[in-house]
Amino acid sequence: MIDIYTHILPRPFSEALGKVSPRLGNIAARLQGVRALHDLEARFRAMDEVPGYAQVISLPNPPLEDIVSAPQAADLARIANDAMAGLCARHPERFPAFVATLSLLDPEDALREADRAITTLGARGVQIFTNVAGKPLDLPEYQPLFAAMAGHDLPVWLHPARTADMTDYASEPKSRFEMWWCFGWPYETSVAMARLVLSGLFDRHPALKIITHHGGGMIPTFDGRVGPGMAVLGSRTTDEDLSGILPALRRPHLDYFRDFYADTAMFGSATGLPASLAFFGHEHLVFSTDAPFGPIAETLTAIASLGLDDAGKEAVMRGNAERLLRLTPAAQPQQSGSRMSGA
Repeated sequence: MIDIYTHILPRPFSEALGKVSPRLGNIAARLQGVRALHDLEARFRAMDEVPGYAQVISLPNPPLEDIVSAPQAADLARIANDAMAGLCARHPERFPAFVATLSLLDPEDALREADRAITTLGARGVQIFTNVAGKPLDLPEYQPLFAAMAGHDLPVWLHPARTADMTDYASEPKSRFEMWWCFGWPYETSVAMARLVLSGLFDRHPALKIITHHGGGMIPTFDGRVGPGMAVLGSRTTDEDLSGILPALRRPHLDYFRDFYADTAMFGSATGLPASLAFFGHEHLVFSTDAPFGPIAETLTAIASLGLDDAGKEAVMRGNAERLLRLTPAAQPQQSGSRMSGA
């Protein structure tokens, strides 16, 4: 099985980040507190509990765009990609692929780094966040990246980004009780998906593949609001003419949302995951645990409860990942991989 969305903190990247952004506060403390992020021995012990289990690795939150300058972010992205490529080369049975890190503060540099990471290092796609330092992904300056990824025929991993600074109430300075994460991240994912759909992205690039985190956000649960609810787009808006948005699309707008892929990183949800399966279908559902932040065993239990037939289970657990990432089917990972103390 291939866990398509897991996170890692390679030592060269972590050390470089500490030099240019030494005061990350609670974020740094939390990342260092998750041992399997940076300790391969701890990570491999957890992986060994599941026979035949491999991980596609990517950097964790926060986005580079939020914590360093554009030149620093570009340098850190290169360091991260070199380090993850090295991990995949040393432990191919553990890490069959990595997802390239980019900074969209400099969109042209991001294009160059995406090409380098894919063609030189062997990255099987790129990770971006649902906003770029507060700017939406449907802006013109980010469109060349989507075109490039369609040309590479490799996916874009879409990770939510939202902090406590995005308040829940206008009367308060910050979001409280971590609502910015619990509900804010699914909202971020859903809004980013909608903005990309309504911008005509999939009409311009019909074969583009975008993998959404955490089951596709709110879309599967609120498909009625997205579909029939948005069919009258513009009727609730008085200060902007939105009447031409839906007619400009080549297909019914709800259809485009099914073009996204959703992962199973739902923290073992027994109710949300069936909605993701029902909306996207097993052809667009990919196995992910969000390890080491999310639980592996509970996620597997939730997937088992879906009642997939053999073909559906094979697609979700491995086949879709091999197809999306254009991986050569290989033997099941061995459980006696070499060990190192640090990532």
